[in-house]
Amino acid sequence: MLVKGIELLTLLVITVGIIPAFALTELERTSIMDPRLENAFGIPIVDNVNVNQQIQISSDITNHQTKSQNFVYLVQIKNDAGIVVSLGWISGQLTPNQNLNPSLSWTPNNSGKYTAEIFVWEGLKNHSALSEYTTMQISVS
Repeated sequence: MLVKGIELLTLLVITVGIIPAFALTELERTSIMDPRLENAFGIPIVDNVNVNQQIQISSDITNHQTKSQNFVYLVQIKNDAGIVVSLGWISGQLTPNQNLNPSLSWTPNNSGKYTAEIFVWEGLKNHSALSEYTTMQISVS
């Protein structure tokens, strides 16, 4: 009887397959790493940003899936009162396990403290998040 049980278990494993111990959750499909400010040539901005200085808000995003994924890289900038002063996005498709370095430009009109919120969504119509969002602080003088 034990042999038949082992044979049945072996048959089930072969037929059903082995299910991995973990699976990607919705927010693990991509990741956002290393949010940073750069100039138009990709050189990091380490000092304060000046009023009317065009900057790039860049990040590294990675598709952690074994399939292609449509995405929207969205950057929302809020002033110190929490009011959105800029909203921009780009869209594209990530191939399996692809790393990409998107950036969006912004030119501040006023000095102050700002917060950039960076999102990676499936699309603008289907704004299902592909990863946790991240933020970065920007000082403009």
